[in-house]
Amino acid sequence: MKLLKAFWRKLRTPSKAAVGLVLALGFIGGILFWGAFNTGMEATNTEAFCSGCHAPIVAEIQETIHYSNRSGVRAICSDCHVPHNWTDKIVRKVQASKELVAFAMGTISTQEKFEERRKYLASREWHRMKSNDSQECRNCHEFDYMDFSEQRPRSVAQHQDALASGEKTCVDCHKGIAHRLPDMSGVEGWQ
Repeated sequence: MKLLKAFWRKLRTPSKAAVGLVLALGFIGGILFWGAFNTGMEATNTEAFCSGCHAPIVAEIQETIHYSNRSGVRAICSDCHVPHNWTDKIVRKVQASKELVAFAMGTISTQEKFEERRKYLASREWHRMKSNDSQECRNCHEFDYMDFSEQRPRSVAQHQDALASGEKTCVDCHKGIAHRLPDMSGVEGWQ
């Protein structure tokens, strides 16, 4: 008990030891918090985490070129749906927490319920990607390094005109590139 009282007395007096202890504890606490925070962020960026609520959607991507291809480069959910720069990633994680609540409340807990909301969810994601100029696509697909000689004439025209001018962004033409499209009636610009 004497040791505890002596320790408490040291903390109450403005000594260098107390200040040093508080700073050391704050530093160690900050490192532990940052480590736990980053571990949590990375854990929620895994395909296993996403498939906990979105198993049918994760299964859809397994049938696309983004999952299996000749080069062996594979995109997972977070590559396309979570911004790579830190501040936008935090904003997107906060927005995604709403999806966890919706799943817990049963809004999209079954395949049938998900299909009913597919168009709404896709439209929301397309809007998000259009507003950030399809940045997640551009993290892997760099316009400056596209080999137009390997593309079909229609693609070359679209990439050289619409993308280069900034008139359009990737998601304007490549909706459904990794997921099955919803009923597209009423979607602007879709023929």
